[in-house]
Formats: sequence, C-alpha cells, structure tokens
Amino acid sequence: MEILRFLRLPDLVRGIISGLLSLIILFIPNSTYTTVDETSEYMLTGDETFSYSGEKWTVGFAKEVLTPDNVEEGTYYIAGYNTNNPAQSVLDDMYAKAVYLDDNSGRGGVVICAIDCVGISRKDINDIRRLVIESGKIPNLKSINICATHTHSAIDTQGLWGKNFLSDGKDEEFMNSLKEKTAKAIIDAYAARKDGSLYFGTAESEGLLIDTRNPDDYDATLTRIRFDPSDGSDDTFIVNFACHAECLGARTTVVSADFPAYMEKEIVEQTGGANVVFINGAIGGLITCEKLDDVLRNFELGLEYVKEFGKDVGEVVMSINNETAIEPAINVKTEAIELKCDNTALTLVRFLCVLNNDVAKDEDNNIFIISEVSYMELGNKQIGIYMIPGELSPELESGNFLTAEESANGTQADYKSLSEMSRCKHNFVMGLCNDELGYIIPENDFYLHEWFPYFNTTVDEAGRNHYEETNSLGPCAAGAILDAMDELTGSLG
Repeated sequence: MEILRFLRLPDLVRGIISGLLSLIILFIPNSTYTTVDETSEYMLTGDETFSYSGEKWTVGFAKEVLTPDNVEEGTYYIAGYNTNNPAQSVLDDMYAKAVYLDDNSGRGGVVICAIDCVGISRKDINDIRRLVIESGKIPNLKSINICATHTHSAIDTQGLWGKNFLSDGKDEEFMNSLKEKTAKAIIDAYAARKDGSLYFGTAESEGLLIDTRNPDDYDATLTRIRFDPSDGSDDTFIVNFACHAECLGARTTVVSADFPAYMEKEIVEQTGGANVVFINGAIGGLITCEKLDDVLRNFELGLEYVKEFGKDVGEVVMSINNETAIEPAINVKTEAIELKCDNTALTLVRFLCVLNNDVAKDEDNNIFIISEVSYMELGNKQIGIYMIPGELSPELESGNFLTAEESANGTQADYKSLSEMSRCKHNFVMGLCNDELGYIIPENDFYLHEWFPYFNTTVDEAGRNHYEETNSLGPCAAGAILDAMDELTGSLG
C-alpha cells in the first residue's frame, strides 16, 4: 500500500491528500450502511446459559473440493502477497471441511468449518449460514462457525489481490460455488454423524515457529481434538496451530492449501485414513514458519519447504501422548460487535466494492465494521475456545505486552488479556473465525506513518517496521474485541 512513497511530495501536499481521502466517507450515500440487526439474521447466538449435562458425543465430518476445474484457463488471483498474480496451476486442492458436534443434551449441535483461503468476510459467511439454515436439513442447530486457514496460495476470497489495489480480485462464479459447496459440506457433516468419544491432547512445536515482530511471544502449543467413532471407522482430528500458512513464499503461482495439506497427508499416512481439519490461532504480529526468509522470494525452495514443514507439523500432531477424554458437553455463545475502522485505505476499497464487509456509520461519521466474537467450551470447563474475527497479536492472548519503554508509543498496554478471562483448564484461540479483519494490534505499539497513515508503512524510533498496521482496522480494534469477549464470558456466570 505504499502508493506515494516515491513521489517526494511536500509535507503540505501530502497532508492535503491524506485529508481528502478521509473526507471520502462524507459523500457515501446512507443506503450503503447497515446495522447490527440487519446483518445478524443468520448469526445463531448459541446458549444463553451454559450447561454441562450432555449424554454422549455425536460427531460428523464432510468435505468439499473448492478448486475450480479451469484454473489454468481462467483468471483466478492468488491472495496473500501481491496483486495481479493469476494462478497458473494447482499444487493441491482448496477444501471446505466441516465438523458437526452434539452432546445430545437437546440444546442443539455446533458446526466448526475451515475453508482453505486467506480470509473470508462475515457477510459471505452469513450467506453460507443462510444456505444451511434455509435448507432445513440440520434441526436444532445452535451455532455455525467458519474459519479461514489463512493460506497465502489460494484463490482470492476477499478482493484485495486483484489486478491492482482498487480492483476486486474475487471471481463471482467461484465465490458462489464456494458458498454452495461449503454449505453442502456442513449439511453432509450432519448427515454423516456417529456416536463416539472425544479426546484432546497437546504437544509443543519446538523450532517450527518464529515471531517477526516484538514482543517475541507466540503460542507454540499445538492442540489436537480427536473423535473416535464407536463403529471403528476413521477418526476425525481438529488441529489448532498458530502459524501463517505461507510456506510457498511471495512468488507462488500455484493454488495450494499450503502446509496444512501436507500436515494432513502425514496424519493420514500414520493413521491409515483420518479426517483432518486445520484451525489457525493467534497469528498476528507476525507468527510464521521458521524458514520464511529463505522461501519468501524463492518459489522453487518453497515447493519443497511446504511439504517439509507440513510433514513436521503432522509429526507433532501424531506425537501427542497425553490425551484426556472430553466429557460430553458443548456450550457456545456469540455476540455481534461494531469495530471502529480508522483505516482510510480499507474504507476506500470497501466503498469501491473490493471488500464487502458490512459497515455502519454513527452520527459523527465514524465508520464501523460489523463483526462478531464467540466463546465455546468443550467438556465441563475442560477446553475454552476464543473465536476471534482476525489475526490476533499473541500478547493479547497471553498478556505478555511490551512495556512502556519498549513500545512504539511509549505507553503501557491497558487490557484484560484472554488468559485473564480463562474459565477452563486448557484454552486456545480460533483465529480468522467468522470474519477476517486483518491484524489486531495492541494500542501501545500501534504506530502509523506520519502523513499517509494506513497507505504507507513506517518504522519507529527503534527502527522496527510497522507493516501490520496498514492491514488493520485501527488502534481501537484490540480493546473493543477484548472488551466484547470479557463481557461475553462474564455473562456466563
């Protein structure tokens, strides 16, 4: 987004340009805006109160290939790095993978679904929810949660990676197909449900991850939830691991689910046929694979590394030897939220219909993105899952914030972290869940370019790059999301 970096315009002209861009919102017709109520018709709110009186686990799994048949003939832009990067071939398929879970308490089932893509808006997710709900094929459903795996080598599902910054990179036919196939996977998962036992275990991913932004803080714990059907059929694994799926590097021209595809391959080889769903975690700030610098601009190296890294992650999944049975109880609660959007660049592309997030405006002409947060528990306070609509900086989960002296703004972080909200023995973040809002960054280290914020990246006085801010809603997002989650979890008693 460093559009004017080389123009060397005088400071006054730069300020005028920035100010004019901020005035764009004054000329947007009111019909463009919407409300929380209007956008939440298909957002199932879950349980008003939590209960731990389930009888047994019933789980179903299904998947659908999303990759179009004409990748080589059509123009499908790869999302995650550069604009105007049409896919040339397919390395491995994009999938929608759905799991249906029910504790047979009579309070309804829950869907967890992962889509191999860089991100997907809540508006598109609500379209998928509508297809599922209006089909009438899943009775007594209390929650549908859809995540992006955040692969940087899949077809654009957000619009930001088209021919140029101001053009929509989404293909309408592909997006319609994605929604229909994802809804089908969810419905088929319900139809494929079986009784059985649910287990969770963890392992540490030593040496696999790096944090490219201070503080050096990330969740190295990989969590595996495993369903063991009573009929002896294939297990279903839900794997939570916080890492950018970008092993193929910036010059990739192939469609791929990135390392989760090769993680799955390793698990399938070791189990003889397990079903595998990958769920990303708190990856903001930026948590990625160890050798990213080596592959970032070396496509040939990336083709080998993606398989190597995926195999390594799969081996960690299969090394878990501390499984605990999860008692049959599933609880979830969802709340819609409004998040102030200060990012003029994102506002611009939203009103050019590149992005399609739902937007609202207050009486002071402040722009808000309408999104949601969810909290889910498995078992009797055994596992707590924070469902976050974007790429959460890990310190917002752990509480390991930069001090005032270390931070770019010289201030102390003033947040209640997710770790302080814990109600369960084991907790993790389900990132890019039910929306993609970009990076969620603590306000004390949120640092913007002086005269062209959100369009140009900048460095602070310590020489640290602040790229992530250009792909974020603004400094208020972190606090608003944490406050919403604290209110939500606090309402459970």
